[in-house]
Amino acid sequence: MKLVAGLGNPGPRYQGTRHNVGFEVADAMARRRGVEFEASPADALMARIRGAAPLLIVKPLSLMNRSGEPVAALARYFTVAPVDLLLVVDDVNLPLGQLRARAGGSEGGHNGLRSVIALLGTDEVPRLRIGVGRGDPRRELADHVLARFDADEREAIREAIEQAADAVELFVAENIAAVMNRYNRRGVTAASGEEPGTIT
Repeated sequence: MKLVAGLGNPGPRYQGTRHNVGFEVADAMARRRGVEFEASPADALMARIRGAAPLLIVKPLSLMNRSGEPVAALARYFTVAPVDLLLVVDDVNLPLGQLRARAGGSEGGHNGLRSVIALLGTDEVPRLRIGVGRGDPRRELADHVLARFDADEREAIREAIEQAADAVELFVAENIAAVMNRYNRRGVTAASGEEPGTIT
């Protein structure tokens, strides 16, 4: 079984914000697979796909900085190894719409990743980052990530969410190395119209 967790903040106050692109990818995956979110054994919503390649799509209901509690609880409950767990998160250090996959490493200042790493006890957790841009550097970072996208950014982020869902499908079918190989071309964004290439 594989588990894909889109990280975000629950509730209408945070809907559509930069910090919640992980939730939007989870929603896109559920739509593609024709499944609905339901209650789970942890503080999270889950959509479950059974069959030869079982999959859990998860949206933690904790706030972002406590994401590790429900993610780790579900990984234990369903016996999902860290290598089979994919975290989908926003990244202010990437240009709007750019994707970056990693097999592990530090949290890079992301509170949701920090929480999951701490609760799982390992930083060897695959993650897919979606660039949301930094915006005006004079603006507080917290204000930026909790803001909604500007009108001229919405099409690019919509395309990035769909491309991220494609990347998640590749992770489910293969592994994080395949995702890195296809999507980690420097400078390619969902709106660029370029095909992703192989990393060098």
